[in-house]
Amino acid sequence: MKHLAHFLLTLSLYAALDLLWLNLFAKNFIQKQVGQYLAAQPDLKAGAVFYLIFTAGLLWFCVLPASTQGRAVLNGAFFGLVTYATYELVNKALLDKWPLPLVIVDIAWGIFAGSIVSWASFKIRSWLF
Repeated sequence: MKHLAHFLLTLSLYAALDLLWLNLFAKNFIQKQVGQYLAAQPDLKAGAVFYLIFTAGLLWFCVLPASTQGRAVLNGAFFGLVTYATYELVNKALLDKWPLPLVIVDIAWGIFAGSIVSWASFKIRSWLF
């Protein structure tokens, strides 16, 4: 039960942080960069699956193997780099005129979000276990 609580708390934290970023801070920037690609309404099921998979990966690869808070942060930053860079650089390679500013900002966000959520999740793990 503690593992489920750890997962759900980490999931909630990541989703809240990312949705805050997307809706308050990055919305206009994203609209300006790739507005022509955006759907009128987001696919909430696909978004939910992404949050579940990303959280599982963050826990498995970053938080659970970390013996220190610093290692969790470093692991999370690297995981954010790898995952967000994969998405952005594939888009840059395959989609005509995919904007470089978006690539840079999104990868930076992935590094930041991965490190912050890994840090918080490590703290949650320490508290639960």
